[in-house]
Amino acid sequence: METSPVRRLPLALSIAAVVLVLDQATKFLAERTLTGHAPVPVLGDFIRLRLLYNPGAAFSMGTGATWVFTIIAAVAVVVLLRYVTRPQPKGMAISLALLLGGATTHLGDRLFRAPGFARGHVVDFIDYNGWFVGNVADIALTCGAVLLLIFAARQPAAAGE
Repeated sequence: METSPVRRLPLALSIAAVVLVLDQATKFLAERTLTGHAPVPVLGDFIRLRLLYNPGAAFSMGTGATWVFTIIAAVAVVVLLRYVTRPQPKGMAISLALLLGGATTHLGDRLFRAPGFARGHVVDFIDYNGWFVGNVADIALTCGAVLLLIFAARQPAAAGE
Protein backbone atom coordinates (compact mmCIF):
# COMPACT_ATOMS: atom_id res chain seq x y z
CA MET A 1 0.00 0.00 0.00
CA GLU A 2 1.39 3.35 -1.05
CA THR A 3 1.79 5.83 1.79
CA SER A 4 4.41 8.24 0.47
CA PRO A 5 2.98 11.66 -0.36
CA VAL A 6 2.99 12.60 -4.04
CA ARG A 7 1.20 15.23 -6.09
CA ARG A 8 -2.31 14.12 -6.94
CA LEU A 9 -3.70 17.30 -8.49
CA PRO A 10 -4.93 15.79 -11.79
CA LEU A 11 -6.66 12.96 -9.93
CA ALA A 12 -8.24 15.31 -7.39
CA LEU A 13 -9.44 17.81 -9.97
CA SER A 14 -10.86 15.02 -12.13
CA ILE A 15 -12.83 13.55 -9.24
CA ALA A 16 -14.07 16.99 -8.18
CA ALA A 17 -15.17 17.71 -11.76
CA VAL A 18 -17.05 14.41 -11.98
CA VAL A 19 -18.88 15.20 -8.73
CA LEU A 20 -19.77 18.66 -10.00
CA VAL A 21 -21.06 17.39 -13.37
CA LEU A 22 -23.03 14.49 -11.83
CA ASP A 23 -24.56 16.74 -9.21
CA GLN A 24 -25.62 19.45 -11.65
CA ALA A 25 -26.89 16.93 -14.23
CA THR A 26 -29.01 15.11 -11.65
CA LYS A 27 -30.37 18.42 -10.34
CA PHE A 28 -31.29 19.41 -13.89
CA LEU A 29 -33.09 16.07 -14.38
CA ALA A 30 -34.82 16.38 -11.01
CA GLU A 31 -36.13 19.83 -11.87
CA ARG A 32 -37.32 18.66 -15.29
CA THR A 33 -39.06 15.50 -14.07
CA LEU A 34 -40.12 16.12 -10.46
CA THR A 35 -41.51 19.67 -10.57
CA GLY A 36 -45.17 19.56 -9.61
CA HIS A 37 -45.16 15.80 -8.98
CA ALA A 38 -45.71 13.73 -5.87
CA PRO A 39 -42.67 11.95 -4.40
CA VAL A 40 -41.52 8.98 -6.49
CA PRO A 41 -40.72 5.84 -4.47
CA VAL A 42 -37.33 4.28 -5.28
CA LEU A 43 -37.03 1.87 -2.34
CA GLY A 44 -40.55 2.16 -0.95
CA ASP A 45 -40.80 5.12 1.39
CA PHE A 46 -37.22 4.62 2.55
CA ILE A 47 -35.74 6.42 -0.48
CA ARG A 48 -37.93 8.62 -2.64
CA LEU A 49 -37.32 11.32 -5.21
CA ARG A 50 -38.85 14.61 -4.05
CA LEU A 51 -37.87 18.05 -5.31
CA LEU A 52 -37.04 20.72 -2.73
CA TYR A 53 -35.18 24.02 -2.84
CA ASN A 54 -33.08 24.45 0.29
CA PRO A 55 -32.06 27.99 1.32
CA GLY A 56 -30.32 26.68 4.45
CA ALA A 57 -27.76 24.11 5.44
CA ALA A 58 -28.27 20.42 6.18
CA PHE A 59 -31.75 19.66 7.53
CA SER A 60 -32.78 23.17 6.30
CA MET A 61 -31.11 24.83 9.28
CA GLY A 62 -30.37 28.53 8.96
CA THR A 63 -32.82 29.24 6.15
CA GLY A 64 -32.55 32.98 6.75
CA ALA A 65 -28.75 33.03 6.42
CA THR A 66 -28.20 31.80 2.85
CA TRP A 67 -25.48 34.41 2.27
CA VAL A 68 -23.54 32.99 5.24
CA PHE A 69 -23.54 29.55 3.63
CA THR A 70 -22.33 31.13 0.39
CA ILE A 71 -19.33 32.59 2.22
CA ILE A 72 -18.65 29.31 4.04
CA ALA A 73 -18.81 27.37 0.75
CA ALA A 74 -16.43 29.86 -0.93
CA VAL A 75 -13.93 29.60 1.92
CA ALA A 76 -14.20 25.80 1.86
CA VAL A 77 -13.49 25.70 -1.88
CA VAL A 78 -10.41 27.92 -1.49
CA VAL A 79 -9.07 25.91 1.45
CA LEU A 80 -9.72 22.57 -0.29
CA LEU A 81 -8.04 23.80 -3.49
CA ARG A 82 -5.00 24.71 -1.40
CA TYR A 83 -4.89 21.25 0.17
CA VAL A 84 -5.38 19.27 -3.05
CA THR A 85 -2.32 20.96 -4.54
CA ARG A 86 -0.11 19.57 -1.76
CA PRO A 87 1.66 16.22 -2.03
CA GLN A 88 -0.30 13.53 -0.21
CA PRO A 89 -1.30 9.88 -0.27
CA LYS A 90 -3.89 8.84 -2.82
CA GLY A 91 -6.61 8.19 -0.23
CA MET A 92 -6.32 11.70 1.18
CA ALA A 93 -6.40 13.17 -2.33
CA ILE A 94 -9.58 11.26 -3.12
CA SER A 95 -11.29 12.34 0.10
CA LEU A 96 -10.32 15.99 -0.46
CA ALA A 97 -11.48 15.76 -4.08
CA LEU A 98 -14.93 14.53 -3.01
CA LEU A 99 -15.16 17.41 -0.54
CA LEU A 100 -13.98 19.89 -3.18
CA GLY A 101 -16.51 18.66 -5.73
CA GLY A 102 -19.39 18.84 -3.26
CA ALA A 103 -18.41 22.25 -1.92
CA THR A 104 -17.90 23.66 -5.42
CA THR A 105 -21.28 22.56 -6.70
CA HIS A 106 -23.03 23.87 -3.57
CA LEU A 107 -21.19 27.17 -4.04
CA GLY A 108 -22.41 27.29 -7.63
CA ASP A 109 -25.99 26.76 -6.48
CA ARG A 110 -25.65 29.52 -3.89
CA LEU A 111 -24.15 31.93 -6.41
CA PHE A 112 -26.26 31.29 -9.50
CA ARG A 113 -29.65 29.83 -8.59
CA ALA A 114 -32.84 31.66 -7.66
CA PRO A 115 -33.70 33.77 -5.83
CA GLY A 116 -30.50 35.67 -6.62
CA PHE A 117 -26.74 35.97 -6.56
CA ALA A 118 -25.19 34.66 -3.30
CA ARG A 119 -28.71 33.84 -2.05
CA GLY A 120 -29.44 30.83 -4.25
CA HIS A 121 -31.16 27.74 -2.99
CA VAL A 122 -29.62 24.29 -3.29
CA VAL A 123 -31.68 21.76 -5.27
CA ASP A 124 -32.34 18.66 -3.15
CA PHE A 125 -34.22 15.64 -4.44
CA ILE A 126 -33.14 12.41 -2.70
CA ASP A 127 -35.47 11.90 0.27
CA TYR A 128 -34.10 9.49 2.88
CA ASN A 129 -37.27 8.31 4.64
CA GLY A 130 -38.21 11.88 5.53
CA TRP A 131 -35.10 12.29 7.70
CA PHE A 132 -33.12 14.27 5.16
CA VAL A 133 -33.47 15.40 1.54
CA GLY A 134 -30.17 15.77 -0.29
CA ASN A 135 -28.39 15.47 -3.61
CA VAL A 136 -25.28 13.98 -5.21
CA ALA A 137 -23.05 16.71 -3.73
CA ASP A 138 -24.25 15.74 -0.25
CA ILE A 139 -23.32 12.12 -0.92
CA ALA A 140 -19.85 13.21 -2.08
CA LEU A 141 -19.41 15.48 0.94
CA THR A 142 -20.42 12.72 3.35
CA CYS A 143 -18.18 10.12 1.69
CA GLY A 144 -15.32 12.61 1.51
CA ALA A 145 -15.64 13.51 5.19
CA VAL A 146 -15.77 9.87 6.30
CA LEU A 147 -12.78 8.96 4.11
CA LEU A 148 -10.86 12.00 5.35
CA LEU A 149 -11.37 10.90 8.94
CA ILE A 150 -10.34 7.33 8.13
CA PHE A 151 -7.20 8.35 6.22
CA ALA A 152 -6.27 11.05 8.73
CA ALA A 153 -6.52 8.53 11.56
CA ARG A 154 -4.27 6.11 9.67
CA GLN A 155 -1.54 8.69 8.98
CA PRO A 156 1.49 8.51 11.27
CA ALA A 157 1.94 11.60 13.40
CA ALA A 158 4.49 14.06 12.07
CA ALA A 159 7.83 14.07 13.84
CA GLY A 160 7.92 16.35 16.84
CA GLU A 161 4.14 16.36 17.46
